[in-house]
Amino acid sequence: MRRIALFATLGILVFASCNKKKTEATAPEESTTITQRKCASYEVLQAQLKADPSLQKRMDEIEAFTARFVQNPSAFRVSNDTLYLPVWVNVLYRTAAENISNAQIQSQIDVLNEDYAATNSDYNSTPSIFTGVRSGNIKIKFVWSTSNVTRKSTTKSSWRTDDSMKKSAKGGINPTNPTTTLNLWSCNLANGILGYAQFPGGSSTTDGVVILYSAFGSRAKYPGGTYISTYDKGRTATHEVGHWFNLRHIWGDATCGNDQVGDTPSHNAANYGCPSYPHLSTCSGTPVEMTMNYMDYTDDACMYMFTAGQATRMQATFAVGGPRASLRP
Repeated sequence: MRRIALFATLGILVFASCNKKKTEATAPEESTTITQRKCASYEVLQAQLKADPSLQKRMDEIEAFTARFVQNPSAFRVSNDTLYLPVWVNVLYRTAAENISNAQIQSQIDVLNEDYAATNSDYNSTPSIFTGVRSGNIKIKFVWSTSNVTRKSTTKSSWRTDDSMKKSAKGGINPTNPTTTLNLWSCNLANGILGYAQFPGGSSTTDGVVILYSAFGSRAKYPGGTYISTYDKGRTATHEVGHWFNLRHIWGDATCGNDQVGDTPSHNAANYGCPSYPHLSTCSGTPVEMTMNYMDYTDDACMYMFTAGQATRMQATFAVGGPRASLRP
């Protein structure tokens, strides 16, 4: 009887193993089709807050400091208030197209420097109702050289938003000097996501910004790259780096929500595509939405400005006593 029972058990295990292999082999790949802008920063933050209860306290302290900075910025600034920010790029690729070139990376750095200095050519497209609150030069200079890149071949067809791409133990690439350097990851993201960022206050071991490889860089600046139409002007990185500097989505991730910035109008919700101006709002006290703001969900060609309030909020992160003060030498 024991021998019969043993054979039966072995048969069940072999059958289960075969079924498991069959399921793994036939499981469909996650979709990487892009239908509209989709940023996962808010969802990733909620997952991090659930996994680490102490994160909420740190973020509350960051908000309290930000409020003090907004009230009196000069009390926290240093003499040279331009941040020269080193950038490290981590490229994960399965195909040649995913292994984006240094020229494509440089085109992205160029876009970031233009957008954060308000020297982008479409900055002056801002409607007159909003020109009085435009950011001007935010005083962040992104510094990258061709030696500041790590490339790694992978067998993964796509990456999810669980930060695996940031961990060598899971096939990704660990960040380089994350307390003093902005790390960017370029990879093939699953589920139609263009990118996501980690807000200030999270672990340094996962700190940085992740961008879909085909939304990384600018077709206009380097036509020889690999791009997806509609998101080929480098604005996904501008949006996600905004999150990394503590900006929220302009609609506050809620109907007529709060993005913690005083000079941005309330939005009903995210806007997609290229809304015609004026795009009216039903939120209290907000007749027109700022759909051209980088922190909305519009197409790359239709977002081209930050506000002064957003600039101040970002500057608070690297001011003396701020959550990213270590970025300064």
